[in-house]
Amino acid sequence: MTPGADGPSPRRRGRPSRTAGTTGPDARTRILEAARTEFAERGYDKTSVRGIARAAGVDAALVHHYFGTKDEVFAAAIELSFEPALVLPQVLGGPADGLGERLARYFIGVWENPVSRAPLLAVLRSALTHEAAAKVLRGFVLRRLLERIAAELDVPDPTFRAELAASHMIGIAMLRYVIRAEPLASTDPEKIIGMVAPTLQRYLSDG
Repeated sequence: MTPGADGPSPRRRGRPSRTAGTTGPDARTRILEAARTEFAERGYDKTSVRGIARAAGVDAALVHHYFGTKDEVFAAAIELSFEPALVLPQVLGGPADGLGERLARYFIGVWENPVSRAPLLAVLRSALTHEAAAKVLRGFVLRRLLERIAAELDVPDPTFRAELAASHMIGIAMLRYVIRAEPLASTDPEKIIGMVAPTLQRYLSDG
């Protein structure tokens, strides 16, 4: 009997078959978009790698190939929503006395955008109830956002100051977008930015 006569040989983990529509640069993008949607709709706990693969139209092994574990897919989905590599240079660049306003405008802008808001709501809700999700979120916030902001601050205790700024903004996100407490939930974003920016500026500078 020739090898494989009884059916296809077992596929090794991490080496997906190279079938049409599952390879090339578009496959990773489809997986990431599917992951963001799955996490937004199902939450962290009910989302699985197999479910993400199904939604992306690929084999689950391809998800593992590109991202490894579910936590790593979750982290990538968070990054897709914030796009820090593209935005942070704009936030951190420019006059130091305008950093608070730029940071507030960026943060509120991300949450006001329906495309990025849905997965971020899932991130916050998941982090409140699942330690694995909270760990991924902490790692992302600390390494990809706060450390990069702190590195640009010419002030004492830059990491502590960056964390204070983050706590302020996450508190706003919880009350406005998750709990939807009034009047904050329906207040014009420009008013929020105008009132929050001076506080963020005080956190991030000596002024």
